[in-house]
Amino acid sequence: MVGWVLRLLVVLGLLGSAWVHLVVWLDWARDTAVVGPLFLVNVVAGVVIAIGVLAWRHWLPALAAVGFGAATLLAYVLSLTVGFFGVQEQFRTQAELWGVITEAACIVFGIALLFVREGRRT
Repeated sequence: MVGWVLRLLVVLGLLGSAWVHLVVWLDWARDTAVVGPLFLVNVVAGVVIAIGVLAWRHWLPALAAVGFGAATLLAYVLSLTVGFFGVQEQFRTQAELWGVITEAACIVFGIALLFVREGRRT
């Protein structure tokens, strides 16, 4: 039961991050040379990893979710501090807040899922 709750929380984090990146891409990022395509990669990766977390009871999708959340959060921190491929953020929008929340969820709940035994065969 705990495993499925964690799985659901990881999936919600992944899909939430994908949604935020799609909204931001539609808003302004599609016109940005490097960051625009990276936002679309984030959208697709979030959905694909979410499907993996739901469909495959293995440690690899959970690890992918942690890596996804960490890489995306790191890119955002870089955009707040030194800039990320010419994009300089200032943490002032709802999308930025939800992005941080969903990516932190991927990391926290993904790590927890890595340590839960669900009777899986690995």
